[in-house]
Amino acid sequence: MSVTGRDLMRGAVGRLGAAGLDDPEAEAMALIAHALGEGVPRHRLLTELSRPVTAEEQARFDAALTARSARQPMAQIRGWRDFWKHRFQVTPDVLDPRPDTEALVAAALLAPFATVLDLGTGSGCILLSLLAERPGARGVGVDLSDKALRVAAGNATALGLSDRAVFQQGDWLAGLSGQFDLIVSNPPYIAAAEMTGLQPEVRDHEPHLALTDGADGLSAYRIIAAGAPLHLGPGGRLLVEIGPLQGAEVAGLFTAAGLAEVAVLPDLDGRDRVVAARWSG
Repeated sequence: MSVTGRDLMRGAVGRLGAAGLDDPEAEAMALIAHALGEGVPRHRLLTELSRPVTAEEQARFDAALTARSARQPMAQIRGWRDFWKHRFQVTPDVLDPRPDTEALVAAALLAPFATVLDLGTGSGCILLSLLAERPGARGVGVDLSDKALRVAAGNATALGLSDRAVFQQGDWLAGLSGQFDLIVSNPPYIAAAEMTGLQPEVRDHEPHLALTDGADGLSAYRIIAAGAPLHLGPGGRLLVEIGPLQGAEVAGLFTAAGLAEVAVLPDLDGRDRVVAARWSG
């Protein structure tokens, strides 16, 4: 007896629900879409569910279902995540790009820039999204992880931006030279004490180096605040993503470092998400 995509999906819903996923039906649909091939248009997916699946499709679905039931992020299972206007490769070596971070991209695009530095670039999603919007701009992405840098470089190539984006291994601003019009960062801002309360997808599957400083969640901001003025030209801007309760503390660090026009900006849900500042020179 042949097995259809609908059969696979029906059997998966209970297993995903037992694994603690909030919307097992939507999760099962995403998994079957992955198994049948990402090229299947969404409007054809219901029709595709009615046909018998191949042995290869069933094997891909079974592997994906096992991974998702173990709470591996969907982006890692698929190998990609849509962010801003583009699709980015995602692996366990980088953070899963999140819609919250799009608030940082939107704020950065409110003023012109020709050069941009992205600290803790990860997948490169912030830097590459910015460069794609500014055809004349060039950028540098820095990350401590060489594996993350390989992912970022691959994303730059896929988006046709490798001629304008340079990726280099480094520890925040250490060893960097030159000045930039714009510095951006989504640093590890989760305090060590908060790690146990995270969703399993984050706590168990994303790189801890990109999630937490192992302390109070503010270590990276202290380093960036202290060093950014040396790498910003007159009028240059600094924008960082923050946790929703860190606005006042990070803004205070920027003000103490001599940065001006310090502001805390919200994300689409109205939560504090970005701290922006300008270097007067």
